Amino acid sequence: MAQRYGGKYSPDGGPVGGDVSGASSAAQKHGILPAPAQVDPAGLRSNLMFLPPLALALTSFGGGAVPLATGLVGAAIWALAAALTREGLRAEAAYHDRKIARRPALPRKLVASFAVAAGAFLAGLTHASDVVSSVIYGVVAGGLHIAAFGIDPMRAKGMEGIDTFQQDRVARVVDEAERYLREMSEALLRANDRKMEARLAQFQAKARTLIRTVEEDPRDLTAARRYLGVYLMGARDATIKFADIYARTRDAKARANYAALLDDLEQNFDARTEALLLDDRSDLNVEIDVLRDRLQREGVHIAPDKSASDKTEE
Repeated sequence: MAQRYGGKYSPDGGPVGGDVSGASSAAQKHGILPAPAQVDPAGLRSNLMFLPPLALALTSFGGGAVPLATGLVGAAIWALAAALTREGLRAEAAYHDRKIARRPALPRKLVASFAVAAGAFLAGLTHASDVVSSVIYGVVAGGLHIAAFGIDPMRAKGMEGIDTFQQDRVARVVDEAERYLREMSEALLRANDRKMEARLAQFQAKARTLIRTVEEDPRDLTAARRYLGVYLMGARDATIKFADIYARTRDAKARANYAALLDDLEQNFDARTEALLLDDRSDLNVEIDVLRDRLQREGVHIAPDKSASDKTEE
């Protein structure tokens, strides 16, 4: 994954400054480097799909009213296919990143393939091809789109032993949390402050660690729901207000207050994640003890695990 360059003489180099000393000291304390740049899952190839609609629209002029109308409709369908493909790739990337995820409600890439086929059919008619040839063009274009981009995930994925209702609860909370994090990043762009963007990305990494913890064990949802809902919504609202104020005034005090807020949130999310992990280890120890007692009742004697006891004492 591509990373933003950072160094002593780079735009992000050096300390953040006295007004965000809390953010700087927190990063130094935890040894956290600036977050890598996020790569858009859609990529260049999906963006290139916006070029054929433009070319078809421009070449539709001069052939009469019917070819013009046909060409413009085909261009509009191709533009829709390009947008659906881009959103489908993003939805697929989010699906693969999560332990528990519902299949996309709309199979965007598959719909885009049909739209590409329809657009190619109309493009053939626009340029005086016969109907049979235009149909062939459409089938080939739709097939190439599927070959290039694949199809959407067609089923939900979850963890064994978790009912559908619980999976849906976790998926809804995770979707909401990811939306808040995404809106925070979009809002902070208005502040035009790359150091604060990196600081926000650091907090978002902590929040996503908590999200992944809940996904791996949905029983933790109740304990973490306030963090992934109410707290992230408040952080989103605070980010929007900070970005609006700082974009207008470049107020150093507002910047320092926002950095302090991120510090507090990061510490709380860290503490909650650690508490969930400790609870998981406690549950595992209880299950091991119960199993050991059961085996001993069956006449199977297990020697204590010395390495495990040493780790516990440490």
